[in-house]
Amino acid sequence: MRQLMWFRTDLRIQDNSALSAAMEAGPTLAVYLISPGQWLAHDDAPCKVDFWLRNLHTLSARLATLNVPLLIRVAEHWDAAPKVIASLCQELQIERVQVNEEYGVHESRRDQAVKARLAEQGIAFSSHLDQLFFAPGSILTKSGGYFQVYSQFRKVCYQRLHSALPGLVRLPVAQAPLGIPSDAIPTEVPGFDAPSEALRQLWPTGEDAAQARLEAFADEQIGYYHNERDFPAKPGTSQLSTYLAAGVLSPRQCLHAALQFNRGEFDSGNQGASTWINELLWREFYKHILVGYPRVSMHRAFRAETEALPWRHAPDELAAWQRGETGLPIIDAAMRQLLATGWMHNRLRMVVAMFLTKNLLIDWREGERFFMRHLIDGDLAANNGGWQWSASTGTDAVPYFRIFNPLSQSTRFDPDGRFIRHWLPELANLNKKDVHNPAALDDLFGGPDYPRPIVDLGKSRARALDAFKHLPKLNPETPHE
Repeated sequence: MRQLMWFRTDLRIQDNSALSAAMEAGPTLAVYLISPGQWLAHDDAPCKVDFWLRNLHTLSARLATLNVPLLIRVAEHWDAAPKVIASLCQELQIERVQVNEEYGVHESRRDQAVKARLAEQGIAFSSHLDQLFFAPGSILTKSGGYFQVYSQFRKVCYQRLHSALPGLVRLPVAQAPLGIPSDAIPTEVPGFDAPSEALRQLWPTGEDAAQARLEAFADEQIGYYHNERDFPAKPGTSQLSTYLAAGVLSPRQCLHAALQFNRGEFDSGNQGASTWINELLWREFYKHILVGYPRVSMHRAFRAETEALPWRHAPDELAAWQRGETGLPIIDAAMRQLLATGWMHNRLRMVVAMFLTKNLLIDWREGERFFMRHLIDGDLAANNGGWQWSASTGTDAVPYFRIFNPLSQSTRFDPDGRFIRHWLPELANLNKKDVHNPAALDDLFGGPDYPRPIVDLGKSRARALDAFKHLPKLNPETPHE
């Protein structure tokens, strides 16, 4: 019974639920859909699309060792996917399509449409849990709803993990050759400019590269993660989010690596390992939120009352934030890191998001969109969750009155100014005190090399507090930091 493995955000052969199921069921072919129109509609970053294409090259080579040909088809938008997949199945005499589940509204509608179209032709469609530890709908409150507070969600997850640890999926054995060649992988897609070679070198592709990063982190850094993860000048984070977002690495592989280091402990033992496992569960939480509350993936605030916030239309200030020219060094350094590398340190993601939504009082959706258009690890659930948390509009959001001060965040987490100097060479000659707030030197500072702050932090904070105080039924929750 011939199988078709439809790859999406699961670009690996190891620990791949759908691929393993397909190859156990019968002779298997694989397909990947190029969908530039859909990717543009989803604000996928050019560097992210480039990362997908580069990973498809390595995936094709890995599949060749299993004698599984990888075919490439084009479906400009996902509404064309049913016809494209159905035609391919007829052409190749496929009896079942195997996929790993995806959770956005558009992804779910696409898969339902494909499943219905295939059913008309008598072709089966099987989906598998793969990018999550638990199926959405299986971690619920006592009243049967989806959790809205992370700490409560985490507690139930830990209970389930202790009783039933998700195992790694067995690597399939090579099948007999099918005599069907793999298709050539495009090196570029219309509408997406190629990133710099320097950016590409920061993110090597393939499962071997991802596994090497995971193993290095687990061997050398995870034990210190809780102490060093908030300092952007230190190599304190795993930088595995890019590989998780594309599915080159699975959350199960990450969890097992952490547990091996931590001698099987989830929420005890080494604090660095347990803190990192906690971050894996944050990713899980936000994907469950996508399913339980689909409005968050349709550009709507989780907290309906915050839709009434008087967001400012300030295009010049937004553009200064986007370029990294706000006059606040930690903000500008973080934004320039994003523009140059396709990635931003997580602490700084919170700092720049809160600056945009609170100090500038600009709609969080502007920031969410800009991040997605530049992040190589752009993930709808994590990005939306992070932005709504920072903007105090989301589930388990930071209380509206908790507003990060960029200057205190800068001196606390980049005390020597190393990160700032790296990304703002125009400030390289300032000492470790002045580099955080060069505007305080004197009224003449700035000139052509570095701008003065575009906003007064004290006055803008008061403006944000006033805007939030006048919203009805505001119910702040305990923040995650």
